[in-house]
Amino acid sequence: MPEIGEIAPDFELLNQDGKKVKLSDFRGKKVVLFAYPKAGTSGCTTQACGFRDQFPQISETNAVVLGISPDEPAALKKWKEAENLPYDLLSDPEHQVLEAWGAWGEKSMYGKKYFGVIRSHWVIDEEGKIVDVQIKISPKDSVAKAVKALG
Repeated sequence: MPEIGEIAPDFELLNQDGKKVKLSDFRGKKVVLFAYPKAGTSGCTTQACGFRDQFPQISETNAVVLGISPDEPAALKKWKEAENLPYDLLSDPEHQVLEAWGAWGEKSMYGKKYFGVIRSHWVIDEEGKIVDVQIKISPKDSVAKAVKALG
């Protein structure tokens, strides 16, 4: 799991349009990478729309936003269009990146244990260094803390 001060591990995933997106493509810009369990669910929509609503302010800090979930590209495209999200959503159906970044683990709902996405975010600076890590964070706190970490 990447820690504050480390260089963010590079990865390549398909976006909502089926195009390959590499984290290293954004060197020279700050990146807010957020992990969410499922497109179209209430908490995830709160988080994604929070980043959408703060997008002008985020852009002013030379930053981009990337969302990541196990959803397939078609589901991501539908959600992106429905919510007018101005940033890429990345598909990690095998949850390899989510696991490597510490955002996949055991969860519990109604007493049942299962594995899934742990809502999280990371803020990465222009050189690719991680400056903020928030694992297991609420949707609203994620947006506020990520925007604050951008400066």
